[in-house]
Amino acid sequence: MAATIIILAVLVIIVVFAIRGSRKHFGGEGGCCGGGSSTVEDVKELEGKKLGEKIVRIDGMHCDNCKNRVQRALNRVDGASAKVNLKKKEAVVSYDRPVSDEDLKRAVENEDYTVVSIEDRPLG
Repeated sequence: MAATIIILAVLVIIVVFAIRGSRKHFGGEGGCCGGGSSTVEDVKELEGKKLGEKIVRIDGMHCDNCKNRVQRALNRVDGASAKVNLKKKEAVVSYDRPVSDEDLKRAVENEDYTVVSIEDRPLG
């Protein structure tokens, strides 16, 4: 009987920690996806005058590492500079030359995230 109580107590503790970890993970707080560190990304400066902005809505980001991976991927697109907001699950991409939606989508999806939509945002 005492052994059963000990086993149940251990199982309850494991379940409590699992639930806490899951809540942090899906709340964007823990280091997931092989991350663990939340290094601050440098903002990429555009070379020319900003011509416009696009809002890229992204599904699948859960933590700072996810955010950083998406931001780095979008910043590798020629002529684009991105700022990713984890809580809103979106990136604001500024551009100084024509940038196709397909190039932005490909950059995000090559990192195994899903682009939900891309829309132009008027300047001003």
